[in-house]
Amino acid sequence: MYRSLVRHVYNKTRNCKPVHVHTSKDRQHSVAGWQCCSCFMSTSVKGRKSLPSAFPVLNLPLQPIHQHVYEANLRNSTACHKKYVEYSEKVKKGGGANAIARHTQRNKKLLVRERLRLLLDNEDFLELSPFAGLGLPYGDIPSAGCLTGIGRINGLWCVLIANDATVKGGTAYPITVKKQLRAQEVAIQNRLPCVYLVDSGGAFLPLQSEIFPDKNQGGRTFYNEAIMSAVKIPQVSVVCGSCTAGGAYIPTMAEEAVMVHRIGTIFLGGPPLVKAATGEEVSPEDLGGARLHAEVSGCVDYFAWEEKEAYEYTRNIISTLNFLLPEEQESDEIRKRKTEEEPLFSSQELQGLAPLSYNYTLDVKLVLSRLTDGSRFQEFKARFGTTLVTGFGKIHGHLVGIVANNGELSYEAALKGCHFVQLCDQRDVPLLFLQNTVPAPASVFSTQQAELSSNRLKAQGSMMSAVACASVPKITVVIGGCHGTDSYAMCGRAFDPNFLFLWPNAKVSIAAPNHSECLFSPDEDKDTKENFETILKEESSAFFSSGRLWDDGVILPQDTRQVVRDCLDIIKQQQYQLSTTKTNSPVLRI
Repeated sequence: MYRSLVRHVYNKTRNCKPVHVHTSKDRQHSVAGWQCCSCFMSTSVKGRKSLPSAFPVLNLPLQPIHQHVYEANLRNSTACHKKYVEYSEKVKKGGGANAIARHTQRNKKLLVRERLRLLLDNEDFLELSPFAGLGLPYGDIPSAGCLTGIGRINGLWCVLIANDATVKGGTAYPITVKKQLRAQEVAIQNRLPCVYLVDSGGAFLPLQSEIFPDKNQGGRTFYNEAIMSAVKIPQVSVVCGSCTAGGAYIPTMAEEAVMVHRIGTIFLGGPPLVKAATGEEVSPEDLGGARLHAEVSGCVDYFAWEEKEAYEYTRNIISTLNFLLPEEQESDEIRKRKTEEEPLFSSQELQGLAPLSYNYTLDVKLVLSRLTDGSRFQEFKARFGTTLVTGFGKIHGHLVGIVANNGELSYEAALKGCHFVQLCDQRDVPLLFLQNTVPAPASVFSTQQAELSSNRLKAQGSMMSAVACASVPKITVVIGGCHGTDSYAMCGRAFDPNFLFLWPNAKVSIAAPNHSECLFSPDEDKDTKENFETILKEESSAFFSSGRLWDDGVILPQDTRQVVRDCLDIIKQQQYQLSTTKTNSPVLRI
């Protein structure tokens, strides 16, 4: 209570205070801006430098005693890597060879990844949830029928939402809508410009009840567009294919729109509907082509003869945005220092530290020593609540507060986590959670154990409150188990982290497989328990989770440092936007 009161008074007097545009009681879709650009890693402000640090080195090479656990983990990681590669190849094929041939040869359109190559500065693209849509009850929808991610255009990180018309003709399924909404949420949360590459055939009508009516379904896309425009988050749309039915609103609600001649169309109902309703035959180009919308309706702002020209227009539009990026020139000394700040140990060793199960978990400091710059880590409360490791480290020069499971989230560990999260929030230091929770809650067999359990629940509740109310950026990586209420205190999906990723070995479920006994009463029949155990084994895998968009993607352990660096770079960009304070009404098209 005392810390909450102090933080309230502090927030009243500090120069940098949050401005919330409350459009809903649903926090997931609330929009927050900042009245000054010194928040979050303010050390990059021009003319300033970060405070020098000499954090202790975690000199933790693998020991012979670790060998059998390391090798078992490595074998499991190798099997998971094969599945990861298999899934990656599957989604890159889109709708298959026939659909690709029809898309490129008959329709004369570029594939979605070719479009991104023309639009982006380089191959440095953080794709979000590439496995979404695989293994769903209504079939496989590779990449959920659209690519989403974050890449640089003219040096500026932008969210990209690109339909893949080779997958079911660009039809939107429920998972497609969910993925698009998550990409918009990332843009809102991190104040990133958003670029839509629209090539959509509208909703998949047999599943209309899961696409149309509810709050976080199809209509939310357009609501988000209006709110993003109002809080000065730029949006650009490129019409590089069909925009039918609901898809027609995306370019017309964006602030600027580019349309490609002959292949781009915008209409609520296409030529077949016109013929059915009026008997009139009309071509797609006459009904809603680029000429019509550039010259007559004014729905688009730029007419492009071909796709390549459309992406040049888009790059030029992005260059007009009111951002002032830092100069990229670096001295030889800085470059040398950055080179020397690589971890002391190879990131490849993380594959053997990714636990096969909770029983194969090694000390999480072994993981930290392969993630942080120079393997340096300033541990906070090292002797208290040792089953939770907290402290400060740097990743590619970004200062972060790290919260990592190293056992059960005990009473002491939860108190320590609560204290550390509030400390980082006070200092505007981003938080990185490395999650590997216990497989199931401990059983209670005595009054004393019940008292201890009650105390632990209170402390975990305090930590949850601290995590939920912390205004700093939060990144979560599930390196092992994500089970039970411990996962909430470690900033699980429900606690709205800026980004959440899974390692391929991760397990996500209410209890880990083979640990579900605590969920049933002693007199429960054996068949029920066995059936539930079968369900747990199937539904707890990282790929099952990612297929349903419960995360932002599965990443390889050895890529974690690079992915976290990109996320921190992306989050930091909002401080370079020159004008964010004035809240205007959205740009309304003529």
